[in-house]
Amino acid sequence: MSQKTAQKKAVARKDMSRWQWTWKEMKRNKVAYLMVAPYMLIFTCFTVLPVVLSIVISFTDFNLLQMPNIVWLDNYIRLFLDDDIFLIAAKNTLIFAAIVGPVSYMMSLMVAWFINELSPKIRAVVTLIFYAPSISGQVYLVWATLFSSDSYGWANAWLMKLGIITKEIAWFEDSSYVMPLCIVVALWTSLGTAFLSFIAGLQGIDKAQYEAGAVDGIRNRWQELWYITLPNMKPQLMFGAVMAITQSFGFGGVVTALCGFPSVDYAAHTIVHHLEDYGSQRFEIGYSSTIAVILFVVMIGSNALVKKVISKVGS
Repeated sequence: MSQKTAQKKAVARKDMSRWQWTWKEMKRNKVAYLMVAPYMLIFTCFTVLPVVLSIVISFTDFNLLQMPNIVWLDNYIRLFLDDDIFLIAAKNTLIFAAIVGPVSYMMSLMVAWFINELSPKIRAVVTLIFYAPSISGQVYLVWATLFSSDSYGWANAWLMKLGIITKEIAWFEDSSYVMPLCIVVALWTSLGTAFLSFIAGLQGIDKAQYEAGAVDGIRNRWQELWYITLPNMKPQLMFGAVMAITQSFGFGGVVTALCGFPSVDYAAHTIVHHLEDYGSQRFEIGYSSTIAVILFVVMIGSNALVKKVISKVGS
């Protein structure tokens, strides 16, 4: 676009209101808006509207059978001041998220960085090996067999054979072991979509930048990672962070598959479990929506914090 054309557009925009200018631009780019319309329609119907409805319903007493009764902040007061199980669930969720989120994120990045150095054929095989646990439908069966509570469980069998224990340990029925084991399983299955996006981001970096960096004074691989690799991967880093946060706050499926619902002594009871309990079993939809809103706010806050940290990478 020439400078004269740009000046004409700037003058024309000054003569229009904001809405008039927006409408004109939408008509000019109508093909692009038509192409994105199906996605926006689905996103609005299945993401935006449910979130808005959850926020509205969280201020009501609703059981799916009767009309909602507005109770204003009663659900929130009950949640924080009169629900001891929620406080346990919040503590467990924060512990799990604080460990699994950062560790799985860094592990995905480091493994992807390592795999990127391999030859293409070997890289494809190793990627499949690391990615397979996240898509395997029988992943929990392996861990349930490994830590079975009887003497046929591999862990019990080997510990008894080595003389470390004299009696079988009920791993997933003992509150002392439930949370650590669930964290290990979650980490083992954490190399998923974010891991693949990191590999794609590493593959898309121009190799000439590393040569230029060497000329400018970069002397080792860690400096390459901080000043060249990571700044070029900011979109993938942000996507991976969002995925890591989502997975770490919504790990209820791991606990349910291994420990049942609820877990023994609520040792691995999470906010997601609390939400399922009140929403799917007790049908207290207003109260479960309150739990969902709190979880949503925490995840949004975590995403904002991570985005701020990632923006400083390589600066």
